[in-house]
Amino acid sequence: MGADTAGRKPGRLGFGLIGAGKVGTVLAAALRAADHAVVGVHAVSEDSAARAEALLPDVPLLDIPELLRRSEAVILAVPASELPSLVSGLAASGHWRAGQLVVHTVARFGVDVLTPAREAGAIPLAVHPALESTGTSLDLRRLDGVSFAVTSDPLMLPVAQALVVEMGAEPVVIEEEDRELYAAALELAADPLGTVAATAWEALHAVGVEDPSRMMESLLRSGVENALMAGPSAGERAAAARNPESVVATVKALASAESLGAGVAATESATGALGAGGMPAVDVYAALVRAATARAVGRGVISRSRAAAVLDALDALDS
Repeated sequence: MGADTAGRKPGRLGFGLIGAGKVGTVLAAALRAADHAVVGVHAVSEDSAARAEALLPDVPLLDIPELLRRSEAVILAVPASELPSLVSGLAASGHWRAGQLVVHTVARFGVDVLTPAREAGAIPLAVHPALESTGTSLDLRRLDGVSFAVTSDPLMLPVAQALVVEMGAEPVVIEEEDRELYAAALELAADPLGTVAATAWEALHAVGVEDPSRMMESLLRSGVENALMAGPSAGERAAAARNPESVVATVKALASAESLGAGVAATESATGALGAGGMPAVDVYAALVRAATARAVGRGVISRSRAAAVLDALDALDS
């Protein structure tokens, strides 16, 4: 017995969601807002069930076999480490159906990971939003215009693109062999931003700023906007202006704030002795200076001699 389509608008699908995490629940809610049906959710934790209830009210919590039986399309919003075994296990137990859409949300995988479902006649799609999700209704507003990486078999590409457009977002085709690099690029963009912001927050708090987030908000927003407009030239002006004296002054200021990194275990520092006391702010700054300086040299923004002077000043602080 297959999906129940009674009362559904023409051209609308019945989606089941496996994995009610921050990404999958938001995507299911967005598809529901586009008049698709969400026929069931499989959630494994109390937090996931609560999230599903908040964003997908009145959608039943189902076990996986029943969810797949009811669904014309399935969203697999599970961690990358779990996806291959989930897909192959459901194939081995005969749960995939011919013509069923199977959509996963893992950044680094294309559709090859869904081969067991494809072999059972299902239609594989890989759809990933370039968005750091909160798992709340805030994300539904943020989806407007967000870029989604889409990968599929050629004949099914319009289907993947249409689903993204229906969510108010922008599909960007990423080839199967490029998904790993795509995922790495997003991680490179997002992960350091949080680390840098948190480190700066601690530095501002150390000098008595009551609300560091408010103080940094305009700076971070304008900085990100400027970087996006600059593209590969982002950061070049700062690299060109950086000099040995400013590097030394910044490192000494960060090192003097003993409260930075409170509660964080000391680790071996990228700057040697300065990191021995557990001063992550210095480590973060040193890593950024080294990376930015190397990039500026490679792009011809600063000379090798200018770069050497900056890095020598950084290295001299270790001695």
